[in-house]
Amino acid sequence: MGSRLNCHGHLLPLPEQIPTWMREAGIFWITEDRQFMRQGEWRRPITDSNYFLEEKLVWMDQHRIDHEVILNLSQLYCNGMDCECTQRVLRFQNDFNAGVQHRYPERFTAGFVVQVAYLEDALIELRRCVEELDLQLLCLPTHFLTQGGEWRSVAHPDIEPLFALANEYELALEIHPYDGPRMINLADQFWRFHLVWMCAQTADTYHLYTTLGYHERFPKLRVAFAHGNQYGQVNVGRRRQGYYGRPDLFPDAADPETAVGMNNLFFDTLVHDVYAFRLLIDRQGAPQVIAGLDDPYPLGEIEGVADSYPGKVIDQAVERAIISSQDRDRIWWDNGLRWLAGARVENFLERIKPKSKI
Repeated sequence: MGSRLNCHGHLLPLPEQIPTWMREAGIFWITEDRQFMRQGEWRRPITDSNYFLEEKLVWMDQHRIDHEVILNLSQLYCNGMDCECTQRVLRFQNDFNAGVQHRYPERFTAGFVVQVAYLEDALIELRRCVEELDLQLLCLPTHFLTQGGEWRSVAHPDIEPLFALANEYELALEIHPYDGPRMINLADQFWRFHLVWMCAQTADTYHLYTTLGYHERFPKLRVAFAHGNQYGQVNVGRRRQGYYGRPDLFPDAADPETAVGMNNLFFDTLVHDVYAFRLLIDRQGAPQVIAGLDDPYPLGEIEGVADSYPGKVIDQAVERAIISSQDRDRIWWDNGLRWLAGARVENFLERIKPKSKI
């Protein structure tokens, strides 16, 4: 097997790396014993030591992960925060991620995040991250809270200047769901917001992004949808039926099927189920699928959870002849390179090439 690129990973700062003011304001912090991440009254257990950098490197070596994409922390999307606080939080998050990439360029590619509720500030921060921090991966939530208190998909005409600038820079873009409990008026029972509603949030933004025709309007912007856009794959036929059955509801809209298999839309492998993986391959084609583990979260492909291990669904797909061993190698490496680097693959490979210690 060749090199392996994990296109969906996460990393926590150490407790002492998080500014004191963020803890005092209840925004986000890590407990001193590294057992919990906290946000106001909310807390989530830290279930594995590879949430942190040094342990992450060991974990990557153990599982033959040559390079990993570090996405921003969902808790720091800043939905509902005032403008000044948002600027400070995002600068911390983006500077932290950039520091990881600059320290270990051969092991990590880091994403950066902006808050589109403050569009002009978002454009400024995007330019800073690309031109000063040398980051090439923009991370956006599926939805954001407007200054007027309305939840809105990031695939919205008001956000088009951001997509246009990202297209100009030829960035990779990761769209990832969060904040379901704040959007949906249901009791938080049996982890339903992570198991059901996060998938629905992603499908919703995929629906809007492709129906608005952004995959054609911004051709140099390479978009990856988290968790395989699992619900979005099964929903293509229903969307097409609606498009043709009620054309009055789709003024100037693109046929949903025009986006299927597009070479600038990517989907990670984190669907947990080889049957769902088969649909993803049949619908989008193996070249548009990238390896994604969502480590170290327990909903990722993590060893010791539900008989899982990193790359399990990819291996199962080969065993069941859903994909070839050559497809497996491309999913683990080549496809991720096309997503992250586009036409600048050689520049990307030069950046991540291990440096001589002489």
